[in-house]
Amino acid sequence: SITMASEKVETVVAGNYVEMEREESGSKSTKSRLSKFFWDGGSVYDAWFSCASNQVAQVLLTLPYSFSQLGMLSGILFQLFYGLMGSWTAYLISVLYVEYRTRKEREKVDFRNHVIQWFEVLDGLLGKHWRNAGLFFNCTFLLFGSVIQLIACASNIYYINDNLDKRTWTYIFGACCATTVFIPSFHNYRIWSFLGLLMTTYTAWYLTIASFLHGQVEGVKHSGPTTMVLYFTGATNILYTFGGHAVTVEIMHAMWKPQKFKMIYLIATLYVLTLTLPSASAVYWAFGDMLLNHSNALSLLPRTGFRDVAVVLMLIHQFITFGFACTPLYFVWEKFIGVHDTKSICKRALARLPVVVPIWFLAIIFPFFGPINSTVGSLLVSFTVYIIPALAHMVTFASASARENAIERPPSFLGGWAGSYSMNILVVGWVLVVGFGFGGWASMLNFIRQINTFGVFTKCYQCPPHKA
Repeated sequence: SITMASEKVETVVAGNYVEMEREESGSKSTKSRLSKFFWDGGSVYDAWFSCASNQVAQVLLTLPYSFSQLGMLSGILFQLFYGLMGSWTAYLISVLYVEYRTRKEREKVDFRNHVIQWFEVLDGLLGKHWRNAGLFFNCTFLLFGSVIQLIACASNIYYINDNLDKRTWTYIFGACCATTVFIPSFHNYRIWSFLGLLMTTYTAWYLTIASFLHGQVEGVKHSGPTTMVLYFTGATNILYTFGGHAVTVEIMHAMWKPQKFKMIYLIATLYVLTLTLPSASAVYWAFGDMLLNHSNALSLLPRTGFRDVAVVLMLIHQFITFGFACTPLYFVWEKFIGVHDTKSICKRALARLPVVVPIWFLAIIFPFFGPINSTVGSLLVSFTVYIIPALAHMVTFASASARENAIERPPSFLGGWAGSYSMNILVVGWVLVVGFGFGGWASMLNFIRQINTFGVFTKCYQCPPHKA
């Protein structure tokens, strides 16, 4: 009877999504086919492109730096470990989203003009204290995630045009990225997600091939790991790499059938590993310890047409990723000031502009490309993406009745509920001790060292001396 009840609920959920899809299709018939092709995305494939494209952006350029801190073996193992752990917690978030949405739709709540967000899922399932924790960590992480994209833009363009310093480039790209206020939601990232993944794929294989063609530098040393601080700083940068699913709920909500999300993040992660493992290993093999003072891998490779293409593609991709990180912040701000339901794109765009200003300002204060990734990873990603979802899943399904009536049951090959709880406890314990504890300590020491060395508002972080 429980199975029948579960099937019945699933039918109700699927029915609502199919109904939404039908309505969407009807409205699309009046639009041009070109607009539909480039603009309106809600399929499984769109979600996959969004996850894969969003997961590895500028961090692709800092992973060789992490390998120099960790050593080759630890670098590879941490990527595999955190990739799987990130896929598991993304799955948990998707389970909680479907659970929340189904409960609300039973109460006849209509979400057609409302984008569900993670903090609302926590609020609906667990109450206001969970909502506040989710809101704080998610918004702070997305804020600094957007800051990192701006820093990365300035860091990359400098390797093509060093007539302007990195701080000036940050001003310019801050203005460019502010145009993301006009993109209404994740439905409208179809072409951008697709192009974004092509761009990171090109850059990853450029780094790999160019490093092998360049060969090892004279007297290359691979001494990592040398200190605990560097080791755990590198580890938390990889934690950050596979913690890009702070926007999972928004990506799911943009799907016509969100219950199909389950395995999407894992498949996206497996693809991303085919980019990150070869590129980070090859660059570290070629340059070794030199990477400790070059957090952007592009800075060590000789300037060629291929490198310039990689820089330009990463710049465009960082604009896309800025939009990915900022859009959930736009939604939160819209809800706060009461304009989320309005259909005017111009009104919403105008209302969103104040969100961009603090991001711009922070990117100018702390332009530490590389070290900031680790700091954000240890202090924010650890809770946003790993600890809170695992704890929320355990608390939501703590009672026997909640487990019996669950829309989505844990996979049987993982041992059902017992296996699920074991995995969650492992995630919480590991990330709390290694990610937040050791990682936070190491990342903050490294971050403070950058401030002491370069100062805040530094004009040109890690720039080579300008030739006369």
